[in-house]
Amino acid sequence: MTLLITNARIASENSPALVAADVLISDGKVRQIGQGLVAPDGARTIDARQRIAMPGMFDAHVHFREPGFESKETIASGSEAAINGGITGVVMMPNTSPAIDSATVVANVLEIAKRTARIPVYTSGCVTKDRHGKEMAGIDGMRALGVKMLTDDGDTTGDPAVLLRAMQYATEFGMFFASHCEVPELAGPRALNEGVVSYRLGIKGSPACAEEIIIDRDIRLAHAAGAHIHIQHVSSKLGMETIRWWKSRGDVRVTAEVSPHHLLFCDEDIGDFDTNYKMNPPLRTKADNEGLLEGLIGGVFDLIATDHAPHTPFEKSQDFVAAPNGITGMDTALVSLYHYFVATGKFGWDLVVKRYSAEPRRLMGLPVPSIAVDQAVDLILFDPEGQTTFSKEFMKSKSQNTPLIDQTLKGSVDLVVLGDEILLER
Repeated sequence: MTLLITNARIASENSPALVAADVLISDGKVRQIGQGLVAPDGARTIDARQRIAMPGMFDAHVHFREPGFESKETIASGSEAAINGGITGVVMMPNTSPAIDSATVVANVLEIAKRTARIPVYTSGCVTKDRHGKEMAGIDGMRALGVKMLTDDGDTTGDPAVLLRAMQYATEFGMFFASHCEVPELAGPRALNEGVVSYRLGIKGSPACAEEIIIDRDIRLAHAAGAHIHIQHVSSKLGMETIRWWKSRGDVRVTAEVSPHHLLFCDEDIGDFDTNYKMNPPLRTKADNEGLLEGLIGGVFDLIATDHAPHTPFEKSQDFVAAPNGITGMDTALVSLYHYFVATGKFGWDLVVKRYSAEPRRLMGLPVPSIAVDQAVDLILFDPEGQTTFSKEFMKSKSQNTPLIDQTLKGSVDLVVLGDEILLER
């Protein structure tokens, strides 16, 4: 395939300025970048009409539910939701059934992905067998199949002694640890943040300290073991400040992520017990939203990750306490980041590319794509003048448990090209 994209504005992680240029691609590589390029014989031309050209996003925290919970999502449907949102690579979490805690399960998941996904799908592996927090999983076997991230996501690794031993063991192989931070005895039913809203609704809340205690614990364990710790889906300002303090010391490798929903929504949005706002960690306060945004802009957070967590409509239609935690995110993430933050001047496209495309790949030790001559093609076109309505018909995920369902936001992902294939074109 030879394709000439004209009149684009190229975004990169290294500059807030957008560069006007044409982009010629063929045989899976960028061949020329400039102005006034002429399409070779047989080439197709797409007029970008001032749309933003940038590398595809990469989501380092998704739940594709396969194996075991295919009614919620499959690797095939999840990867199509990713493409729909301009995402060209993902890392699966291991809280499937069976849990991804051995080479056998890793091999099965990667084989399914190879057959059914049109984008690269990587998987994390469990720290402990079946995520029970008591006995180390088959770490070396998973490493041999390419697993780099170890996590018991969905829960905290319960026994800190086991986690410390795993860190001491796996760090020698270049693996790192991702931590879901929660003291279960404090978190309680995990329905929503403990505070004014939980008292008003009459539901026992989950205090932010349940998360913040484990943020500090797991970074301290990584410090002792000389390990790399990645803190997942931070929801509180104080949790962010804890990470900032540890980073300022310079003697432990700690990275962290923030999810779009923890930037966008707070506990006041729950309204009349809307379960689309129920997630773990829970939505906290407007002050937490503001603190997390400051942490993202200031570099405390290394990456944006959706924690895409689909559930069936039946599950989410239960009462607020009984309904499962989780929000879908891949169909909606890039458009919502543009609508609420880029279009309003809170931050620029360079931050989006750095935190949602480049740094997640660096975390995984993967090549970082850029729109540059001789680079492999991994490119999306985003229309800032367009709009997207997140209807059930638009969404590619099998589940649509998001507060953004049926809302219309500014911006549209119009084209996704990976290698020598157009994956999406609107």
